Amino acid sequence: MIVPARRDVIDTAPAFTAAQVAALAARLAGHETAAMLADLLGGELKGRVAVVSSFGAESAVLLDLVAAVDRSVPVIFVNTQKMFGETLAYRDALSEQLGFTDLRVYRPDPYEIAAQDSKSLRWAYDPDGCCDLRKVAPLRRALAPFEAWISGRKGFQAGRASLPRFELDEGRLKINPLADWDKAAIDAHFIARDLPRHPLEAQGFPSIGCQPCTSRVQPGEDPRAGRWRHWDKTECGIHQPVF
Repeated sequence: MIVPARRDVIDTAPAFTAAQVAALAARLAGHETAAMLADLLGGELKGRVAVVSSFGAESAVLLDLVAAVDRSVPVIFVNTQKMFGETLAYRDALSEQLGFTDLRVYRPDPYEIAAQDSKSLRWAYDPDGCCDLRKVAPLRRALAPFEAWISGRKGFQAGRASLPRFELDEGRLKINPLADWDKAAIDAHFIARDLPRHPLEAQGFPSIGCQPCTSRVQPGEDPRAGRWRHWDKTECGIHQPVF
């Protein structure tokens, strides 16, 4: 399903308060990731939550954990129309393998693209504006029906230190199930579950976003060094750095 973004969407009243998020974090403190997801997806968040995935280098781990609990949980993917072809193929193959039944693909509003990025080169001189147009706005539209969403961020990634499991994001509950996972745990899950790797990972892309703003990472560099290289930018705008 392809749904264009609109900026005039008005969200309903906040579904969660900071106090409720803190209480949830306290209740589930110490729970293993799989148990936490089973508690939430099969309980109070059933029908109220979606998982957002870029289908990047490490996305299969979170998707596999969610699928083990409930394959009907909506999976949201934002096609910025600047994605690698390999990512689109990986999205389809991985979704099929894991058995998800509700993959929702959103894209930018073509009228806004025509008005704000008619030459399709905004990424080259205004990456923040490009991300807002092609990713942030479509995701806001995609999340409108939901009160909570699940993110694949990890605390070991650059700019994401001290990442909590639970956050308040524009009145919604944001869940980061892999916040305390390290790289070794991610790799071990791939092996244990025989999950397919993103085809670009073996070509030197340990973190994969839009094609124009993703470059190969050299040995010794941070895995996210290839994202927006030469720009003072570490996030697309969907997430804020957590230091």
